[in-house]
Amino acid sequence: MRVLVVEDEERLASVLRRGLEHEGYAVDVCHDGRHGLWMARQQPYQAIILDIMLPGLNGYRVCDRLRREDIRTPILMLTAKNGEYDEAEALDTGADDYLAKPFSYVVLLARLRALIRRGGPVHQPAVQIGDLHLDPATRRCHRGGTEIELTAKEFAVLAYLGLRAGEVVSRVDLLEQVWDAHHQAVSNIIDVHIRALRRKIDVPFGRSTIHTVRGVGYRLIDDAR
Repeated sequence: MRVLVVEDEERLASVLRRGLEHEGYAVDVCHDGRHGLWMARQQPYQAIILDIMLPGLNGYRVCDRLRREDIRTPILMLTAKNGEYDEAEALDTGADDYLAKPFSYVVLLARLRALIRRGGPVHQPAVQIGDLHLDPATRRCHRGGTEIELTAKEFAVLAYLGLRAGEVVSRVDLLEQVWDAHHQAVSNIIDVHIRALRRKIDVPFGRSTIHTVRGVGYRLIDDAR
C-alpha cells in the first residue's frame, strides 16, 4: 500500500519513511504544500499523512482543495499546534483524523491502519494459490501446514503478485506498488526480493510458484496443476 507523507521537518519525514517502509508500506515524501497537493492528485494513495504548518500551502488548504476536487484519500493531519480549535479546523476542512506533535509512533501506526481500513476499497482479500495461502489482513503466509516467515517487503511483493495471480506483473509495476517513487527500474532490488521469496516459499517445498517472464517481469502460478 502506498502512503504519501507531506512534512517539512526533513528529519521527522525521514523517520516516518523508514518506519513505514519497515511496516511494508511504499512511501513517497515531499516537504511543501504545493508539491504535496500535486503528488496527491497524481497517485491513488491509500492514505496521506499531512502536516499543517507547511511552506507554500498549509495543510488546511491542501486538504480543502483535495476534498473540493473529490479526492477522498484518507488524511491524517499532523501539527505542532495543540488545541480543540485547531483540531476542529482540521476536521472541518476534510481531514479524517488528527495527531498533535509530539506523538507516539505506535499511535500513529494504529490510526493509519484504522484510516486505511475505513477506506474500504483498498482492502485486499486472502490469496490462495494451490497450497500457498497469504492473508494481507494478518500478514501471515503458509504453505500447507507450514508457516513461512516473511519480511515486510517480501510480504508486500508476494501480496501484489498474488493480487494479480496468473498475470505477468512487470518490474515497473512492482517498483511502483511496493517501493517509493524514487527507486529506478534498473535497480536489482526486485531480483533480490524474488530470490529471497523463492528460497522461502518454493525451494523448501520443491515447488516453483514464482515464474520469471524474461524481459518483462514475474508471474505467480499454481505449479501443482
